[in-house]
Parts: sequence; structure tokens; C-alpha cells
Amino acid sequence: MPTAEAGVRVIGVDSSVGMLDLCRARAEAAGVSGLLDLRVGDFRDPPVAERVRLVTCPFRAYLHLGDDEERLSALGRARDLLLPGGRLVFDVFAPSREDVVETNGRWLEREPGIWERADWDEDARRLTLAVRGPDAEATLTLSWLSVAEWAELLERAGFEVEACYGWFDRRPYEGGEDSIWLARRRELA
Repeated sequence: MPTAEAGVRVIGVDSSVGMLDLCRARAEAAGVSGLLDLRVGDFRDPPVAERVRLVTCPFRAYLHLGDDEERLSALGRARDLLLPGGRLVFDVFAPSREDVVETNGRWLEREPGIWERADWDEDARRLTLAVRGPDAEATLTLSWLSVAEWAELLERAGFEVEACYGWFDRRPYEGGEDSIWLARRRELA
């Protein structure tokens, strides 16, 4: 939505029809629905034939990938969508030891009526996150990497890292849990 509200045409891909419907409704309310082309699909192989200047993969989506083979494939697919010099922007995290200790195996109320339980497997670097509310419950698994490992994967996938930020306000990454990546498509020899 913020990209469309800035006047930029957007191709939005999500595997959830419900999420696309919600996005469509919000776009209509904001008066930017004409700038959105929403498609059902998977970010690992998006239903996009067009080449674009920017690919964003928000909400830590790459953490849903379980191994480097899947990560390289998804990063490579994002690269394939980009015009020469185009950019990929995404966010990920690697938990702090303090976060693991404070949250592991405990139900915590994150918002009124919304409970979350984090079960951390530090050896496998995998988080199983359960979320429950008054009407539904869901569980998902996220796998994390270090900043150095993400930098290496981006290089292997044909990107040049332009920046790694510590948050969305572009503060420099100086350690910590969150990292926001800006990578430019590199032309392969």
C-alpha cells in the first residue's frame, strides 16, 4: 500500500486469496486500486513475467524457507524479475539470546486477545511460532541466518549488497536482531 500511495504501480503476489482481498479493499479505500495488480502465487516462483526495477519481500518472508537451496532459489527468482541494476529489498531477523530466554515456551499476550508462543530450536536455528486469538489459531516455522550468511547468499544469487540496515529508518546495522537488506542485481559474467 505505501508504494502505491507514493504513485508507483505495484504487482502484489500472495498465496492467500484472503490477504489479496484485504489489500484490494484497502487500496480501494485509499483510492489507489488502479495502481495494483494483485496475483495469487508463491514468492518462490511468482506468477510474474514482467521485469521490474524493484522487488520487495516484506514481513520476513524469506524466513519461511528452510534451507539454503530454497533461499538461493527464491533469491534467484527475485533477481530474474529485476531489470539490470534493479534492487531487492527484504527484512529478516536473527534472535538475540535474551529474546530466546525471555520468550521460549511461554504464551505471551502481544496485543489484547492475541497470544503468541515461541518455541526456539537454537541448534537448528528454527522458531516454531504459535499465535491464537478469540477465533483462530495458527502455527508457522521460521528459520534464521546470520547477517554474514545472508550477505554470502545474496552474493551467490547474483546480487551486490548496497546496504544492510538495523531498522526501517535506515539506521546502520550495528548488530541486533533485525536486518533490512538493499541489494542490487549484479550482471553475471
